[in-house]
Amino acid sequence: MTSPIRRPCPPAACTCGHDQLLENADGDWRILRLTRQEERRLLDRLENLTSLADLEHLQQRLYAQLGIRLAIAPSTSEVRSMRGIAIEIEALPGLCRKTRQSIPAAIRRGLAKRPEVAFALLNAHDLLRDA
Repeated sequence: MTSPIRRPCPPAACTCGHDQLLENADGDWRILRLTRQEERRLLDRLENLTSLADLEHLQQRLYAQLGIRLAIAPSTSEVRSMRGIAIEIEALPGLCRKTRQSIPAAIRRGLAKRPEVAFALLNAHDLLRDA
């Protein structure tokens, strides 16, 4: 690999499988390109969403560049706050536990900053129909 890769987490601090991924020659190493500095940039970008289209574009870029599958939808129960929006990241070898927690948190902060994006997301799932 010519690009810098993420340093492994301290032993017993995470179950990301960083070392096992490096040992697997056929593994998908894209996630290892997410260095801590790049992760900070990503989280900042997620916190500053501008529209639903922007969020969807970021979802596509996360998959294309890092292999991260991100699903965002209203939860099956009532949506009363940003916590009512389900944000799930598919398990991926090499994806740090802290990163798996920080991405949904950054998206929720972005949705809280721009409620119109959250409303557009709810509307896209027919939860807020125009009467």
